[in-house]
Amino acid sequence: MTTKHEWRKHEKSLYLPKSKPQLIDVPAFNFITISGAGNPNSEGFSDRVTALYSLAYGLKMHLKKLASKPEGYVDFTVYPLEGVWDISEEAKKTFTGVINKDDLVYSLMIRQPDFTSEALFLDVKKEVEIKKPSPLLSSVSFHTHTEGSCIQMLHLGPFDDEPQSLSQMEKFADEHQLLRVSKIHREIYLSDARRVSPDKYKTVLRFNVKPKG
Repeated sequence: MTTKHEWRKHEKSLYLPKSKPQLIDVPAFNFITISGAGNPNSEGFSDRVTALYSLAYGLKMHLKKLASKPEGYVDFTVYPLEGVWDISEEAKKTFTGVINKDDLVYSLMIRQPDFTSEALFLDVKKEVEIKKPSPLLSSVSFHTHTEGSCIQMLHLGPFDDEPQSLSQMEKFADEHQLLRVSKIHREIYLSDARRVSPDKYKTVLRFNVKPKG
């Protein structure tokens, strides 16, 4: 009997790192994703999260009900929400080191198992658009992405304190003769912000690096 794949148990190196920087190589994974801009405390941000989860759970249930499963199928726990963060090109022209949340641009995503495909995703999107209509569903896409060489660590506490952890990660990179590729970084949300106080948030921070020189 095939056991359920639970990312918290089976992929700890990717999703449950320690609260100190470490170097990791992240292979290619499938994602469903939606992009946006502006303050993450806005309604537009939460609406995008809702649309993404509708499809993530739609995919899980669709696969579970399929009579003919894709090769390699096993039931799984839905992966956590992730966000890739940057600031707008306009904001970069006058950037002074302090981020205005209204200038943020982001891609939100939820990883999908290797046995999923874009064709399957498109079938499920049609189903979800009928059951739970949302104008944002049309903006969700399926893609495969490879992060490659990264530094990551677990950040404990409010999102506004993340620069302290990112600074530790940059110092670690420098000590290991590595260079941060860009100011873009990834966040993986292990806590439900609706149920946990900010001082108890657990967020994986990750950015790409390359050798110096």
